[in-house]
Amino acid sequence: MAGQSFDKRDGVIWMDGKFVPWSEATVHVLTHGLHYASSVFEGERAYGGEIFKLAEHTERLLFSAKVLGFTIPYTAEEINAASRELLRRQKLTDAYLRPVAWRGSEMMGVSAQQNTIHLAIAAWEWPSYFAPEQRLKGIRLDMAEWRRPDPRTIPSKAKAAGLYMICTLSKHAAENKGYADALMLDYEGNVAEATGANVFFVKDGRIHTPEPHCFLDGITRRTVIELAKRRGLEVIERRIAPEEMAGFAECFLTGTAAEVTPVSEIGPYTFTPGEITRTLMDDYATAVQPAKLAAAG
Repeated sequence: MAGQSFDKRDGVIWMDGKFVPWSEATVHVLTHGLHYASSVFEGERAYGGEIFKLAEHTERLLFSAKVLGFTIPYTAEEINAASRELLRRQKLTDAYLRPVAWRGSEMMGVSAQQNTIHLAIAAWEWPSYFAPEQRLKGIRLDMAEWRRPDPRTIPSKAKAAGLYMICTLSKHAAENKGYADALMLDYEGNVAEATGANVFFVKDGRIHTPEPHCFLDGITRRTVIELAKRRGLEVIERRIAPEEMAGFAECFLTGTAAEVTPVSEIGPYTFTPGEITRTLMDDYATAVQPAKLAAAG
C-alpha cells in the first residue's frame, strides 16, 4: 500500500455520522477549512485492534475545536464508538486513524459563523513513521529555519491544521538535504520539538525535555514521562538552549506516529542511542499491547 494515493483506497470512511465509500468522502473546493485552515485533527494508532489512548485523543479533538471557536456535533462517546466500528469494518488490527473536523462551505471569507461543522474519521494500515533501519541506529535531524510561534500569536494548545504549515516546510527542507526530520526552536530561540514529535534528551541518567509552553504537550510525550517515572528516572521539563545539546548523551523523539524513536544527530550535535532510550522504547512497546489497552479500559 506504500505510495498509494490517499483518495484512491478501498474501504469506508466515517463521515458526518455514517460510513461512506472511501472515494466518496469528499468536500467542496470552497470549504472554509481548506481556505482558512479552520480545521482540527488527531493522529491515533491501533495495536492488535485496540486504539491507544482513544479517550484522550478524542478529548483533545473536542478541545482543539473549542479553541478554534466551533463545536463538533458529536459526543466523545459517539466519536469513540465510530472509531472502533471503523477499525472493525476496515478489518484492521495495527493501524493509524485520522479524525478531522472542519468548517464547511456555507460562508466564504474570514468570518464563517454560520458554517456547518463536519467530522470524518479514516483508518489505514501504516507502519512506523521512520524506516526500521533508521530507528535502530537513530535518525538524523536538521535544524529548522522556522520557529514555533509565540502562543500569543497562535492557538498553540490546539492540534490545528494551520499550525503545521511551517512543519511541512521544515520537514521538506530537511529531507531535501538528506535528513529524516528537523528540530524546531521556539520563538525565544530555545529547543521546542521536531516537526511532528516531541523531543527528549538524556544526561547523567536524567531525562530533559522542553516545557510545552508554545507547542503541544503530546499524548505520547505524557505517556513516556509516566513510564520513565515508573522506572524511577527523573524527568526535568524546562527551557533548553540549543547549545546545551552538545552535553547530552542520548536523544529521542516521541509521538503517535514516531512512537519512541532514537536520534543520532541534530545539526552539529551527535548522540548515541543508549540504555534509557532502549528501555523506554521497550516500555512503550509493552504499554501499547492489546492486553494492556483492554485492561486500561
